[in-house]
Parts: sequence; C-alpha cells; structure tokens
Amino acid sequence: MPDTFQNDIDAYLSTLSVERQLSTHTLKAYRADITKFTMFCDAKGLILWQGLNNHIVRQFSAKLYARGLHAKSIQRCLSAGRGLCQYLIQKGKLSTNPFDDVRAPKAEKRLPKTLSVDQVVSLIEINVNDPLSYRDKAVMELFYSSGLRLTELCNLDLNDLNLSDRMVRVTGKGNKMRDLPIGKKADQAIRDWLLQRNSLPLKDFQAVFVSKHGKRISPRTIQQRVKFWAVKQGIEIPVSPHMLRHSFASHLLESSGELRAVQELLGHSNISTTQIYTHLDFQHLAQVYDDAHPRAKKK
Repeated sequence: MPDTFQNDIDAYLSTLSVERQLSTHTLKAYRADITKFTMFCDAKGLILWQGLNNHIVRQFSAKLYARGLHAKSIQRCLSAGRGLCQYLIQKGKLSTNPFDDVRAPKAEKRLPKTLSVDQVVSLIEINVNDPLSYRDKAVMELFYSSGLRLTELCNLDLNDLNLSDRMVRVTGKGNKMRDLPIGKKADQAIRDWLLQRNSLPLKDFQAVFVSKHGKRISPRTIQQRVKFWAVKQGIEIPVSPHMLRHSFASHLLESSGELRAVQELLGHSNISTTQIYTHLDFQHLAQVYDDAHPRAKKK
C-alpha cells in the first residue's frame, strides 16, 4: 500500500484517539480491520481511494463471511471502513461513502456465561495467607461487588477509592466516569489488601492493585490469577474476570428486576447492549444495589 494511503489511515486513527479517546486496544483493532480491507483491495488491483464502491465493499463482506468470520467481527470491519471513508470525505479525498447501505449478517445473540451465587462464594472465599492472596480476594470481591471491567479495575488509583462511603470512581470506555457502590465484604477485603500492599516493594504508588514487584497489575495477570483460583477452589468451568462482571449483573437483575439500574452500574451507553437507555438518579440506583445485591450487606 502506498505511503500516502497509510498516512491517511494513521491520520484517521490519530483523530479517533484524540476526539473519541479510544483505548490503545480498540485503536489496534480498528487498524487490523482497516488493514484487512486494504489488503483485499490490493489483491484486486484497486487504486485506493477512488476505485471504491458499494459492490467492492459487498464483495469484501462476503469474503469475510466465506472465511467463517463471525457476524460481529464483520460488523466491526465494516464499521471501521465506514468511519475511515467518512473521514476521507471530510478531507475531500472521497465524494461518497462506499460502505453506506452495506450491512453485515445479523449476529447471533448469545447469553453471557455466568456463575451461580454458590460458585461465586466458593471462588471468592479463599484462604488468605500472603499479600498476593489478600490482593486476589480483594480483586475478585470488587469484580463481583461492583461489576467493573477488567481494564477499569487495573487502572484504579488510590484516590478513586472512598472507603468511608464505600464508593469507587471508575473511568470507563470513552473516558466516562461513574461512581459505584462497594459491598461490605468487598470493602473489608480491600482494606485488608491495602494493609498487605505496604509490605511490597512499591513502584507504582498510586495503583490500588500491584504485582509482587510493586508495579501496577496487568490485565493478563488478573486473568491468570482468577483462572488459578477457580481451579484451586474446584470450579469446574473456565472462569474469567468478565464472567464475574456478568454474574454481578445477572444476580442483581434476578434479585431486583431493575434493568435500568444494571445498565447504569455496568456503564453501558449503547442501547443494544442492555436494551435500556433511561438514566437513573444515583440515590435510587444505590438503594437498588443495597437492597438486592447478594453480598452488599452482612447476613
């Protein structure tokens, strides 16, 4: 691909980074999807960008489908290409968007996998006897208590915690912040961990959760530790941090029936994610949490 086209792509991704504040992971996925399309065009001998049309884009979509790519992945590729072409229109390099009116196959809606309440209790009630086990217990309690995403938990700083009010401030997708309640059991686990944390050779002083070397913990490490404890505690299915988030939402919804509260707590902004778009005032949201969450209050 000529340098001028690569420069256009780089400029578009840079714009996304600044204007939409997308994460490095998301930008990497956008670049990979756009690369798929440009490679397809190269193979057909097309001269970008002027040679593009709806027919070419439909051929691209059909090829992805024939290769067995999931409908959701095809939708993402088309979305990345559509956004790029819209940017090129703004820059005067295209007159129309060839991705308009091209739709991917409908994705099958699969229910997220969750743990039962008993399984969650078995997973979290671990024998804590060293700093890392205290940390892991606090991590898992917080996932299930407050429904954080993996990256949200990794990025927590000490000043995000308000343990006197049992609250945590989370920075989610699109740099949007939300305040979440912390259950009593999670609150105690975090307090216990913070005492143990001081015994480690701290390097990232602001990070709530750190590795044994004192650096901010990585998503990969948390995934491995959750998997480790699931096996150790006799959970017979693969367990991930995201499964704890799903379990949080599922159990809270089963107890309360408050779809809107769950949407707010999870930080969903897309109506297709939770099929709800009404925002609740925080007092009502907190009351739903306190009344319904299995581990929000002591038995």
